[in-house]
Amino acid sequence: MNYAAIKKTDTANGPGIRVSLFVSGCTHHCKGCFNREAWDFEYGAPYTKAVEQEILESLSKPYIRGFSLLGGEPMEPENRPTVLALVKEVRTRYPEKDIWCYTGYTFDKDLLTWISRGQDEVAELLACIDVLVDGEFIEEQKNLRLPFRGSENQRIIDVQASLKQNRVILKAIS
Repeated sequence: MNYAAIKKTDTANGPGIRVSLFVSGCTHHCKGCFNREAWDFEYGAPYTKAVEQEILESLSKPYIRGFSLLGGEPMEPENRPTVLALVKEVRTRYPEKDIWCYTGYTFDKDLLTWISRGQDEVAELLACIDVLVDGEFIEEQKNLRLPFRGSENQRIIDVQASLKQNRVILKAIS
């Protein structure tokens, strides 16, 4: 997997100060995407163990509230194994920090369907993620006043509550 960027003090992609990883590769190709260059799976630099250690070290700071995954597309099949290994390590080392993931796929129509079809990696990923911002960016629904998302169709989902109740539970954002 390649990655486009690491932001060590991100305040735009979840509450508080966060470490964010922008993975490379996305097949959605949303009109008006803010990160078009990251559509290419070869864009950026190779994700290595040294990069992982850089992320984990950045998360160790007490002022960092959590970790955010963006893209590109973290849920692309090509990215899942590396993303899964990383979120498992983040969850193990920093259980007090929350993990947000941004995806153009939808929780109920895509991710849960993949799980029902035996895609265990998706189930394992969701088990580690606290909040999922789902849905493709739709330029015609762009709204700059929305917290932590770009278009009105996108949802901020409490993943663990949604898995327990087997339905989408939106996360209250204050």
